[in-house]
Amino acid sequence: MEKMLNNKYEIQHYLKNQIKKNRYLLGVAAGSGMTAKYAEQSGADLILALSSGRFRQMGVSSLAGFLPYANSNEVVMDFAYKELIPMIKNIPVCFGLCATDPTIKLDNYIDLIKDKGFAGINNFPSVGLVDGLFREALEEQGITYNKEIEAIRLANEKELFTVAFVFNEDQAISMLEAGADVICVHLGLTKGGSLGARKILSLQSAKRMAVNIFNRCDELNPNAIKMIYGGPVNKPIDVQFMYDDTNIMGYIGGSVFERIPTEQALVHVTRSFKQTNDFQFDELIVKIIDGIGSQDDYIDFIKKYIALHYMDEITLNEIAEILNLSRSYLSTLFKKEVGISFTQYLINFRLNRAIEILKLENLPLNSVAEMVGYPDYTQFSKIFKKYKGVSPKYYIKK
Repeated sequence: MEKMLNNKYEIQHYLKNQIKKNRYLLGVAAGSGMTAKYAEQSGADLILALSSGRFRQMGVSSLAGFLPYANSNEVVMDFAYKELIPMIKNIPVCFGLCATDPTIKLDNYIDLIKDKGFAGINNFPSVGLVDGLFREALEEQGITYNKEIEAIRLANEKELFTVAFVFNEDQAISMLEAGADVICVHLGLTKGGSLGARKILSLQSAKRMAVNIFNRCDELNPNAIKMIYGGPVNKPIDVQFMYDDTNIMGYIGGSVFERIPTEQALVHVTRSFKQTNDFQFDELIVKIIDGIGSQDDYIDFIKKYIALHYMDEITLNEIAEILNLSRSYLSTLFKKEVGISFTQYLINFRLNRAIEILKLENLPLNSVAEMVGYPDYTQFSKIFKKYKGVSPKYYIKK
């Protein structure tokens, strides 16, 4: 599949085979070589190189791609040509082309994109995400969605693969007529939030919108690849909701793969490393290894071990093995010195740590649960209510 990247028809064949094999496609909007590399290794079917992805890597909102902080096409050409094209071998990389850029001649620039080794284009940033008086003012100056349609038409004629972001039925039909290979319904800005009533209504509205657009597409070209992007869809369960009883063939994500997991992981890892800077703990280990640890040292060791590893699976058996003591002796000693059992102490520590995080950070409850050693949120919620008297959700509200 090495040659596939620059051949529109082989890409079409490959993606349709993936749909037959896996039922659905997955695209990743990447802002760095690292994101693209691991997306490909994890089974992604295509990569979009978007300027907003690069801004996400800078710690800036994706919306920066729509503001005059930098030239979008130059940003994409710079990072994607250096980081994505050399790294990605087996799946197509599509250039996020700002077709309304007044500093380029569209026809010539698409030739440049092809010469640089990109498999195709995607219309981004898109005028379709702008509305109201600002949209009217843009269109009065000739900055219109029609230029994006023209870009897709030119790329199709040059046998580049094309992924078209569309925002309504008429745009979808125009993009199909221009030869778009993928019609991707852009559902709006990616939104966070838990699965509450408002989120469910947003998903239902997004699903209706996508279904209506794709039904129109099927009237013109039932063979077109149909995908969705953005909006309230930011978790696997959301994507499955969109797939159920529809003809949607795949999902493309940006923030859900780059920004959100990175934010959560960095918070977790940074805190973990911060807490390991404990020289007294190192001294305890040395004393115990040398065989001169007292009962107080053993208790201190257990407490500090919990403080360092509460986010992981911990058992008294494992600690007893480290200390070269019997589990029963250590259990009796801990309860005698501390006043509660090892298990109760561990639970209390984890729950208190969860409360600290909830007070400082606005994170999803399931993420907080994972951060304190409970990958199963249902278990976390039951234990929290048992020890704190209320559910985690009620505790936050209170």
